[in-house]
Amino acid sequence: MIDSWTSVAGSRTRRVVAEWVWGWALSRGVPDPVVEPDGYRIDVGLPGHRVRYVLPDPGSVGPRAADLTEPGTWLKVCGSPEQVRPGLGSRWTTGAAEYLMSTGLGAHPPITPPDPYTVELRGTGDVHNVVVRTADGGCAAKGQVAVRGRAAVVDMVETDPAHRRRGLGSVVMTELSRVASTRGAVRAVLVATEAGLALYRGLGWVVESPITAAHLAA
Repeated sequence: MIDSWTSVAGSRTRRVVAEWVWGWALSRGVPDPVVEPDGYRIDVGLPGHRVRYVLPDPGSVGPRAADLTEPGTWLKVCGSPEQVRPGLGSRWTTGAAEYLMSTGLGAHPPITPPDPYTVELRGTGDVHNVVVRTADGGCAAKGQVAVRGRAAVVDMVETDPAHRRRGLGSVVMTELSRVASTRGAVRAVLVATEAGLALYRGLGWVVESPITAAHLAA
């Protein structure tokens, strides 16, 4: 399928964006993305997050933002805040820096977590969860991966503040990568926050594009 934004955004960025958008929808259990002339629309349907538009080209922000008025509308744009903000009106609230990242997948032997933690794998089909448990069964760290075709989307990775700096994030990421590889994925993508950037880079992930998020608050 040829879209009007293909001549603006680089082909690699387009591919990574497409993989992330479709995998994110699968991970979150929402309807498949709808291809728009400037990117994608995802009908999320949640309070405060009614619909999401993902735009590979920051140059399309102005025209798209001008047509949007409903509270709970979100934009995710491949571009820095300096590129995106001029196209937004005063009604829009921008979020903290985010990063679209990718990595190749190969053999991933499991990492044994330090005592007293254990790893639990759950899920069926193309969506799987990894949970690192404490000795009393609590959740110390977790993450999710959705596999669609040859690509996997890593999603909702989080370590409880009381259990950080113990290597649990690496345990979760390695297990998610291993599961994705066994399901046939050869590469993985995610959108990282500033807090997670160092972890992912240390595990071999590379930044494909800065991401700027903006939304219309209720």
